Amino acid sequence: MNNDTEELTFQDDKGASRSTWIAGALVLVIVGWMGSGYILPSENPEPPQSADEGMAPVAVTVENSTAEPVTLYFRAEGQAQPDRDTAIRAESSGDVAEIMVAKGEDVAQGAVIARLTSTRADADFARARQELASAQREFDNAMELLDRGVSTADRVSDARADLAAAEASVTAAEETIKALMVVAPFAGRIERLTLDPGEFVQVGAEVGRIVDNTPLTVAIQVPQQALRRIAGGQTASISFITGEEREGTVGFVGTSANAETRTFLAEIEVPNKDGAIPAGISAEIRIPTGEALAHFIQPSTVSLNPDGRLGVKTVTDNDQVAFSPIQVVRAEIDGIWVTGLPETARIITVGQGFVNAGETVRSSTAPRATDAVAQGN
Repeated sequence: MNNDTEELTFQDDKGASRSTWIAGALVLVIVGWMGSGYILPSENPEPPQSADEGMAPVAVTVENSTAEPVTLYFRAEGQAQPDRDTAIRAESSGDVAEIMVAKGEDVAQGAVIARLTSTRADADFARARQELASAQREFDNAMELLDRGVSTADRVSDARADLAAAEASVTAAEETIKALMVVAPFAGRIERLTLDPGEFVQVGAEVGRIVDNTPLTVAIQVPQQALRRIAGGQTASISFITGEEREGTVGFVGTSANAETRTFLAEIEVPNKDGAIPAGISAEIRIPTGEALAHFIQPSTVSLNPDGRLGVKTVTDNDQVAFSPIQVVRAEIDGIWVTGLPETARIITVGQGFVNAGETVRSSTAPRATDAVAQGN
């Protein structure tokens, strides 16, 4: 085998060795620069700033508000009731001979509604009158004989007693005939009438119902917390569900609470001369109960504090947030009237949800809605 083959040899590239030294030097320089801050700290190091330092105060919009006198109202839902509502009953027994009125008709007090047959009553009345005439003759004869000295005083006394009994019988017979007439106990409207011609009616039987709704009585329930605000003689505004609006007067305030609801009955008398407002319909009642100084605000400005109290956030003169608990005294469609705020207040209307009591804010004043309207005009 021929051993003349040459061995392969490799020589290092001098350029590659130089690049390695340069890279290592750069690494040392970078490491030294990064560690210089720890090895040679600056003479006046500045402490790191907290996240809260340097933040600008929260910007909020406030509205200047001044308390105004406002009328307070007690509001309640009620029901219109007739002034009088009673059953019509027969005062005697008999067959229905004639019906004078129809259901739904207005009648005057004492008007005849129906008449029962009077055959038996007429006979009793005729007999009573005959007995009265006989008793009168007996009494007259007894008196004449007493004057002649023939009769005695006892006979005259007996004749007088018989005469009184006969007179009582006639009166009773007359009352029986009157009782055959079914009459209206008061002026009103016949709401129900169950009589038919020829029908036999027992004494005391209910034959109809009469209602008087002039005036109406609106009944409401007053909570015990508001009882002291309601008194007899107060004026009330009533809005009926049918659209009519009337003025009424508080006529009765109960003094005993309902055991289940703990409310007190109050009644308001409402004029209804034309009878246009029917009984039984619903009504909304407003009763003025006094005045108070209150602010008119939007419900969106109301918030809760950590304790769950209802209130409004305001800004003081030094731009600090304050929380004032409030009480709603009157509600309207476009806002609410509240008490609890100072007489003049800067109410936060925009941004109140981002600030808390005690914080400093940057406030800007917005014109009140009423002022803006006035400027536009």
